[in-house]
Amino acid sequence: MEHVPPPAEELALLDRELARLDARRSQLLVRRAWLVSVLSRPAVPSTPPYAAPPGPSPDRPPVPFAAPPGVSGAPAGQRGVRNVLLTLGGLLLTVAAIAFTLVSWGEMGIAGRSAVLAVVTFAALGVPAVLLRRGLPATAESVAALASVLMVLDAYALHRVAVPDADGPGFAAVASAVLAALWAGYGLLLDRLRLPLPLAVVSAQFPLLLWAWSAGAGASAFGWALLVTAAMDGVIALRGKSLEVQVTACTGCWMTGPVGLLIGLTLSLTSGTAGAALAPAALLLAGAAVAVSAAWRAPTGFAVGGGVVAGWCTVAAVGGVLRAGQPWGWSVLAYLLCGLALSAVVRAPLPRRVGQGVVWSSASVVAAAVLASLPPVVLSLTGAVSQLARVWAGAPDGGARGALGAADLAWSRMGSAPVVLLLVAVLAAAAHRWWTRAVRIVGATPGPAWRGVAGAVAVVLGWAGLTVTPAVLGLSYAAAVAVWLLLVVALFAGAVRALRRGNGAVGTAALVCGLVGAGSTGLLSLAAEATTYAVFGVLLVVSGAVAVVIGDVAASAARNRPAAPTVRAARREDVLHIAQAVAACGAVACATVLALAAGASLGLDAHRAAPVVLVVPALTVLVGAWLRGRPPALAVEAAGAVAAVVAVGMAVPDRAFLALVLALCGVLAAGTALRPERRPVAGYAATTLFVLAAWLRLSASGVLAPEAYTLPVTVPALVVGELRRRRDPEVSSWTAYGAGLAATLVPSLFAAWSDPDWPRPLLLGTAALVITLLGARLRLQALLLIGGAVLALDAVHELAPYVVQVVDALPRWVPPALAGVLLLVVGATYEQRLRDARRLKEALGRMR
Repeated sequence: MEHVPPPAEELALLDRELARLDARRSQLLVRRAWLVSVLSRPAVPSTPPYAAPPGPSPDRPPVPFAAPPGVSGAPAGQRGVRNVLLTLGGLLLTVAAIAFTLVSWGEMGIAGRSAVLAVVTFAALGVPAVLLRRGLPATAESVAALASVLMVLDAYALHRVAVPDADGPGFAAVASAVLAALWAGYGLLLDRLRLPLPLAVVSAQFPLLLWAWSAGAGASAFGWALLVTAAMDGVIALRGKSLEVQVTACTGCWMTGPVGLLIGLTLSLTSGTAGAALAPAALLLAGAAVAVSAAWRAPTGFAVGGGVVAGWCTVAAVGGVLRAGQPWGWSVLAYLLCGLALSAVVRAPLPRRVGQGVVWSSASVVAAAVLASLPPVVLSLTGAVSQLARVWAGAPDGGARGALGAADLAWSRMGSAPVVLLLVAVLAAAAHRWWTRAVRIVGATPGPAWRGVAGAVAVVLGWAGLTVTPAVLGLSYAAAVAVWLLLVVALFAGAVRALRRGNGAVGTAALVCGLVGAGSTGLLSLAAEATTYAVFGVLLVVSGAVAVVIGDVAASAARNRPAAPTVRAARREDVLHIAQAVAACGAVACATVLALAAGASLGLDAHRAAPVVLVVPALTVLVGAWLRGRPPALAVEAAGAVAAVVAVGMAVPDRAFLALVLALCGVLAAGTALRPERRPVAGYAATTLFVLAAWLRLSASGVLAPEAYTLPVTVPALVVGELRRRRDPEVSSWTAYGAGLAATLVPSLFAAWSDPDWPRPLLLGTAALVITLLGARLRLQALLLIGGAVLALDAVHELAPYVVQVVDALPRWVPPALAGVLLLVVGATYEQRLRDARRLKEALGRMR
């Protein structure tokens, strides 16, 4: 590992930095100690209160982590120790009181019990007043806590002795109410105590809930009890004078209120009739009123949250009455209408933050309705994959639903999905069209970018609603495919129009939806042969036209580009180029599918149809040459290369056809290499493809001695490479000799691995050794690496049987042990191995 700077210099630098940090820390500690001493002792008139403390002597370095003598941080430590002692004392007294009440209570008579209760409780309640007058507030808090626990124990003892037959929940309700009143009065009387008033708020959470429990009330009564308790907490939180009371009341409100509203929502969702839904609706509306009342005077964040809760409660209440007795699918529509109508409430005289919360609640209801309507859309898009298992098997039974493989589903229950999606899409489109008026109606202030978002949402939801319509209506297969195809064409046309006008968000959304729809429609068209040709033919023409039109728009934008282009203009050009490339790749994909279909129509086997598929990459080579220098050229050629890979995969079962396909691909790559900008990649690809084609052709012909065919190619190739290096010594050895050496060595290596005799491996190893030595002597990288790799693989082949025999003869623990030792050695010399690898890399890099 190399050190920059060297280790010695870096160590000295670190020592200097640490010395500076120690000196600075000492100065800060001195300053802190002086400030603590100023705060903990009375000011002396003769001493300036803000005099600078004595600093460290300049001729003597400060001692790190040390404070000056005579200064101590004792007051802060004493305060912490006092709190710990008071807390432990209060806990011990509390434990003793509980033990006395539960264990020793029965050993005393009625007079003794009364005396103990009266004396201990009144003493514990009176002591804090004396302690507060003596200036001991912390001790008073501990005694007040003990008194609070004694009051709870008194209530328990009173129930066990005076009224043992009383109902437990009912007595607990009365006791909690009385304790809340007593603690509230006690806290108001001794307003310097911080504990009684929060305890009163906590105790006030239980009376109504326990009363409903003792009365055996239903769920609705529990909901009302929780809601009234939450309303009381809200009043206390808004009017409380101390932070402890406000925090406790606010916590109680957010714990009881949501539970009560959740009970009302559950009752509303399970109501079978409108009459049964009225009671939970009243509970939810009361909750909305409580939320609005609390949010009216609440801080900003709580005001927005109150508006959101009020909106949700209103939608749940009204929507629960409207949806009663309806299937769940149409219930979503009822809640959606209520959520949309909720936006009209914004015009009411509400505080601005509360109105924002109502708007957010309306938007969340609309989003939830859209999400609830998406499952049939997903089924309509993914169900087309089922046609891959029955290509050209004829029009499926069940029409559009059968084509999606979901003929048995209850589509009637999903009837509201297209209505919901299209309704929201229309509203989003209206907001995009009349943006200023929509913003004024809603009362919000979104940025201009949200207008594009509204347009994109309108496009996506409109497409989703129309996509699921054929299956919901139960259209025939032909009608469904026609509808989906027209929808794709409309989306592409809309994308071109939006991009032409500079609306990138809408255009991008339309283009993406069109591509997804095109893929789904293309899969559905595989059910019938004629439908496949018709659909992919239309998609090919439309994709090509879109690519051409967007290319014209991009060229026009480039011509009209200002001298100092803005970020928006550059972003628009990037979007246009990407859209053009995507459309062009879509056209190539459609052409590939048509070529595959043509081969299937001609009755050709897969390997015999591979040359037909190569027509597509041949066309992309011509189109790429025509688009030279333009952005979509690379995308078109890459899509053509993918089509060529498909053709190669089709020809794999037959080695003869695979050799032919590879040779044809090599011709296409060589044609592409004629262009200077593609020559570095296409030239190597062409050479590789030709060599692979030759090897496969020899293998398919049953040739057992490939050297007879490869050496006549290798010798001229090496001669040509040598002549080129003499003319241009800077040419790489890979360019000059790589292809020629590989043409013979690689096939010979494969033949040697399957040859049981020894002459071929011996001759191959000798030739590889000579080539390796020449590469090392002449410093030629291609000769060294190719010869060394072939020599190593040939040696492995020859030594493999003996290695297997040795391994079989050794105990089974020896190979793992040797591997462990090797790893330990390598790990111990890791740095040296890194240096060796770096030197080897540099040596190879200096070779030609």
